[in-house]
Amino acid sequence: MMNKKENLERLEKKMSQDKKLPLRNGATNLVFGAGSSEAEVVFIGEGPGYWEDQKAEPFVGNAGKLLDSLLIASGLKREDIFITNVVHHRPPGNRDPLPSELEAYGKYLDGIIKIIDPKAVVTLGRFSMAKFLPNAKITSVHGRRFTVNWEGKDLIVIPMYHPAAGLRSMDVKQKLIDDFKNLPVLIAEEGKEEKKEIEIDKKKFEQMNLI
Repeated sequence: MMNKKENLERLEKKMSQDKKLPLRNGATNLVFGAGSSEAEVVFIGEGPGYWEDQKAEPFVGNAGKLLDSLLIASGLKREDIFITNVVHHRPPGNRDPLPSELEAYGKYLDGIIKIIDPKAVVTLGRFSMAKFLPNAKITSVHGRRFTVNWEGKDLIVIPMYHPAAGLRSMDVKQKLIDDFKNLPVLIAEEGKEEKKEIEIDKKKFEQMNLI
């Protein structure tokens, strides 16, 4: 039997050979994800930017530098977590991903989550948040812990602002700092949580009009 690392490598290879992925032709590299296959926490952003596209690794530009600082504040190490995105090729001009693109890449993101089987998912930005909390507004739920039924299993979901938003607003940056400092408590069993007894409707996530 293959271990998690081997399964992720197999999934990445399959993804790299998928010629139907809608953003493939305009991108330099596939940005599958990076980190530990044994991670208890998976971070999910939105999509690769310029430097991520060049280096084939998520969060290596300015937003990535801020994320590194936030991780230090939370006591987490990059090598102990896994980081990926809702789309894995760079959208043209760094635009928002389209519903059809979320759908196309979604099966691979589902595969990553299934293989790693993390205790918690930290969503960075509204697109990854909408995958698990489709009716939520990030201004209302950031930094809070939810438990959702993800494919028959309880999964802790903690929505956060995207680090790029923290680069544009000092107020958002401070909220990110505060939320990340509280992250270990939120992940811990004794952390407060809001139970969401819903089975995630992937189609609703993929087709919703994000505002």
